[in-house]
Amino acid sequence: MLSNHVPDPRLVTAYAERRDGPLHHVNPWTKLGVVGALVLAVTVVDRAAVLAGLYAVVLLVYVAAGLPAGRLLRWYTVPMLFIVSVAGPLAFLEPGTPIGAAFATPLGDVSVTVAGLVLFLELGFRSLTVVTFTLAAAMTTRYSDVAYVLGRVLPRPVDQVALLTYRFTFVMIETLEDLVKAAVARGGNLSEFWSNKRLYARILGMTMLSAIERAERLVKSMEARGYDGDLTLYGDVPRPPVHETLLVGGSYAAVLGYAAATTGVVL
Repeated sequence: MLSNHVPDPRLVTAYAERRDGPLHHVNPWTKLGVVGALVLAVTVVDRAAVLAGLYAVVLLVYVAAGLPAGRLLRWYTVPMLFIVSVAGPLAFLEPGTPIGAAFATPLGDVSVTVAGLVLFLELGFRSLTVVTFTLAAAMTTRYSDVAYVLGRVLPRPVDQVALLTYRFTFVMIETLEDLVKAAVARGGNLSEFWSNKRLYARILGMTMLSAIERAERLVKSMEARGYDGDLTLYGDVPRPPVHETLLVGGSYAAVLGYAAATTGVVL
């Protein structure tokens, strides 16, 4: 139930550790480079058609990697909430040719405009492109490789915080599931949020308190086993092959070339 609308770290880890698809054999450094190129691309590109094409390519890569497309559509719930909350009002406030009838508000009549709809689509394609490929990279990269890359890229102690946060996420999920099962077993109804908001608040509060207590016990157990602030993983991620290096370099060159062509700046 948890993974219906939120990516479950256990399911993501299971795909990364136990599946064997085409994207599993891609070097982790290459995936990290492509993520950076995508972030740069969605920042630079300002045309909805180009953004839609970029999203289609990323979605095709996700499906070709053998990852669950049905779950991906449900996992879009969280980013779509962000898109609707940010770009939704802008679709009404953007000046331009109105689409359909206007809605009466205390501030006057408002309507969705063509420019507002385009702006909404652009922000949606930008967000979903990065989210989709990030999920694809996470579901096709082993934890040991992720930890090694994070240890090389992030400064200390940020890398330790990231690794501990990832590991403690499983503890939080187990605590939340236990509390939900207990509430349902005692007759709790979680089908409607507003009518059961107090129950949701109690579950969230108990989750935080239980998680803090378990975190304290976890730290003591780690210190008893010799933890001194360094989660060192003895592994190695080799450099990407030549063709993958050229792919990443070509991606950045294409983005910079697009930016130069659209802005008229000579690089």
